[in-house]
Amino acid sequence: MIFELDARLSDSPFVDQVWQARSVRSGMFHSIASNYLMMVVTLRDGKSTFTVRGPETKATPLFCDADGEWMGINFRVGAFMPHLPVRALVDRDLTLPGVGERSFCLDGTAWQFPNYENADTFVDRLVREGLLVREPVVDVVLQGQLSDVSTRSVQRRFVRATGLTRKAIQQIERARTAMTLLQRGVSILDTVHEAGYCDQPHLTRSLKRLLGQTPAEIVGSTTLE
Repeated sequence: MIFELDARLSDSPFVDQVWQARSVRSGMFHSIASNYLMMVVTLRDGKSTFTVRGPETKATPLFCDADGEWMGINFRVGAFMPHLPVRALVDRDLTLPGVGERSFCLDGTAWQFPNYENADTFVDRLVREGLLVREPVVDVVLQGQLSDVSTRSVQRRFVRATGLTRKAIQQIERARTAMTLLQRGVSILDTVHEAGYCDQPHLTRSLKRLLGQTPAEIVGSTTLE
């Protein structure tokens, strides 16, 4: 295990999860595919930085130093920052300039670094300032409901808010569902059926690309833990 991790839900309709982590040793890990916007405060060598990360369309191997600390806010799909286009952040991140030791610059204004306890208050302020919004079309599309606007308009608004297509988001969600099933002890063959894959090779290809591990590797790592 490389990280010690704590996570909690949020009362904010914009937030899926707030988390904090600390590395207990150095080593390689995979940053797995995700379909949401994320904000991360990193504390390393006594210095804090604030980074906005976009959706990730594939697993990426990364090296983690020992003694790093992080606090993150994972937003719900469809929450985005109008002045930071999500499409420009897909598979990328943006570290905002610091303002002294305790603040960073966002949209021309100094903001204090949020922490695990006050993250919801921080998000509420983003919403009040108009720096964080939600696109209602996203929920309509993902739930398979009909919309009264043109298909082209729906697609444009959907991609503007998420940076991804509906198909890409569904593939990522399916891979994450499969991972959860495998970690709970569901067999690989049953996971193929429950997560909606065509067959085991289809499951293996998808998880290797999006999660960086095969189904057998996920089962093996869960057993070892």
